[in-house]
Amino acid sequence: MLIRDKILEFIRRHHLISVRDRVLIAVSGGPDSVALLHILHELRDEFQLHLEVAHLQHGIRGDEAKADARWVADLAGQLAAPFHLKEIDLPNLKLAAGKGNLEALARAERYRFLADVARDRNIFKAATAHTQDDQAETVLMWFLRGAGLKGLGGMAPRQQFNVPGADSTALTLIRPLLEVSKAEVLQYLAERHLAFREDRSNLDRTLLRNWIRLDLLPFIARRADMRMAARLSQQAEIFRDEDAVLDDLARRRYDAMLGASGLGRQAFIGEPRALQRRILRVWIEQARGHLRGLELIHIEEVLRLIHQGPPQGRVSIPGGWEVVREYDALKLARRFRTPQRVCYNYPLEIGRVLAIPEAGLELHSKRTPAPPGRLPEDLADAVFDAATVTEPLWVRNFRPGDRFQPLGMDGHRKVKDLFIEKRVPLSIRAWWPLLTSGDEVLWIPCYGRSSAGRVSEKTTSVLRLKARSITC
Repeated sequence: MLIRDKILEFIRRHHLISVRDRVLIAVSGGPDSVALLHILHELRDEFQLHLEVAHLQHGIRGDEAKADARWVADLAGQLAAPFHLKEIDLPNLKLAAGKGNLEALARAERYRFLADVARDRNIFKAATAHTQDDQAETVLMWFLRGAGLKGLGGMAPRQQFNVPGADSTALTLIRPLLEVSKAEVLQYLAERHLAFREDRSNLDRTLLRNWIRLDLLPFIARRADMRMAARLSQQAEIFRDEDAVLDDLARRRYDAMLGASGLGRQAFIGEPRALQRRILRVWIEQARGHLRGLELIHIEEVLRLIHQGPPQGRVSIPGGWEVVREYDALKLARRFRTPQRVCYNYPLEIGRVLAIPEAGLELHSKRTPAPPGRLPEDLADAVFDAATVTEPLWVRNFRPGDRFQPLGMDGHRKVKDLFIEKRVPLSIRAWWPLLTSGDEVLWIPCYGRSSAGRVSEKTTSVLRLKARSITC
């Protein structure tokens, strides 16, 4: 099969290009990108394509790189394709970043450039010239780094990502040469007498990808299988398909266990370990918007917290976030260097609604004549003998060392112990309100009340209180 027909079949099978598409082609000047440009130019009438060319000059190879940029500009002009050039100083960018490798930074800058041009030119697809050999290198590189299915799936024929600065616009990255070998590309160029540029940095074996390309893959091919690149590419496709199935399953499981208080721990630990890892990644990605910096070690730390950690604990993850376990609820929260202390103390005026914004509660109070009638069914409501309750009454947040005499008990008990028994999350305890009279704690809305002010047969006036606005 001719390379043109092979690529056309691949384009149609993966729905990479539609009629009247506007496509931005990333052209470095190397053999792969030059072949891609010429092949899409051959297909332009069949698809009624509008083609444009983008070239990023990294500022690494000096005059040689500038000559490459001029050469690509001339080639674009010969094919009547608008040309876009951006020059950056990659070494200084890396110095400013202070971390990361040069390859990853170059890739990020390249995609950012493509996205910027695409947005400005009203283009929604960008084509890169990754070949079957590039796919094999990528799979091996991720394998050596200990990647899971997603990494071993390599590069997809099409990939969508948001264009920076355009909320509703997305750019689709397409790779039409992904099933074409480097040998086929070179044969295509030789048969048509098409020139291309050579990048000497591709011979630098200190870069992992170059070493894989120049040494590791040829060695494996000689010892095991000369079609190793094709086999690795096929294996990557299988991994991508299986990864998509597992990812969809994880998202459905995640949706089922997500509630108002966070992720349900009991439902989570009932899933297989492999799905637990995926569910965590889905959860974190939705909260952070990305998974950058998140590695297996972070996922495993979170799993240890969920399975073996204390009932209330937290684990930091990259990006200034932390996973918080509060008994059987799991939450994601921004991490702060110093937690904000809550401190409030409001006078309770009987008959007026008291808003407690720190707790998201309102306290309703009123006096009624005895008998009180039906006693409260839960601790969100409370009744007291008004004659035995000393005013003024105050509502303040919980403080360490607070104690009260529970209804029906002779001795006192720490409010902290009550919170532990009732499984009140640490994040709630600090701002939870207590009704006090002097030093006496009368009522902890939703969780407990004191024996003080107990209604009896001698009660002539009743103080009624209701806590509202949350479910207790």
